[in-house]
Amino acid sequence: MVVECVLMTAGRESSTTYEAADGSGLPMLLFEPAEGVQPVAGIVMFHGGALRRGSADGLVPHCRRLAARGIFAASAGYRLIGQAATNIDDCIADARRAIEHFSGLSALRGLDSSRLASGGSSAGGHLALVAAMIAPDSPLPAPEPDVAAVVALNPVVDLLAYSPERRRILEQDAGIAAGRAIEYSPIEWVRPGNPPMLIQHGTHDDVAPIRQVRRFRDAMAQAGNDCLLLEYEHAGHAFHYPGRTGHFDDVIDATAAFLLDRLTPAPAARRTGVERQARRATPPGRQSPGPS
Repeated sequence: MVVECVLMTAGRESSTTYEAADGSGLPMLLFEPAEGVQPVAGIVMFHGGALRRGSADGLVPHCRRLAARGIFAASAGYRLIGQAATNIDDCIADARRAIEHFSGLSALRGLDSSRLASGGSSAGGHLALVAAMIAPDSPLPAPEPDVAAVVALNPVVDLLAYSPERRRILEQDAGIAAGRAIEYSPIEWVRPGNPPMLIQHGTHDDVAPIRQVRRFRDAMAQAGNDCLLLEYEHAGHAFHYPGRTGHFDDVIDATAAFLLDRLTPAPAARRTGVERQARRATPPGRQSPGPS
């Protein structure tokens, strides 16, 4: 039985648990608009930490700020490798369970699946992408994603872009069998029909170089998919947290603009203008141009 404990704040904040793939309980922190305000969209987010560190607390500032924009937001934990998780498959399975649980909570708040997104930071962004692009329990593209959009903050999108030595380290750290990194590499799973995506990335990211993210954006565009890449000049990895680089407000503005545009009913002109809105919201960054 899931129990929610409501904390009275400017918005509504609560904590709950969801059942992990191994049957254990994992935390999910919920952030809603103020009392009496109906949420217009929803997003569940996953923290970073290379699948071995971090907690749901890491994205609390992001979710709290999104809730103030009318978005039902959740930050979900997942089992960590070296602790309760054996490998990346356990983390992905938990992410899928979290999305399913969040979908049920959202339905109680009047939000159907067409208004729900997933997302996250770094490894958490990678989890959201894999869950949306790859079918469960098989190395096949997901025929029907469980979410209507994905927001990824400095994610790794091309595991094969690294040197063989670096790739072996990534495989070992993530518990991926040698030579199977391609099965977890989002760029390999780009197909027509992938959900709309917003990626926000620093141009000086030394963990996930910007060039691999640009290739992913280009592949999405060539497949006829909606993929908006916002680049932040001179920003490194994990640039989006409050008080570190000054980009937090810009990231939240762009995320809210994207979710409200892609997930809520609006005039057609709103969609064509969302990129301009995102650019205005993120003066230190820039929208990366599409393929020529």
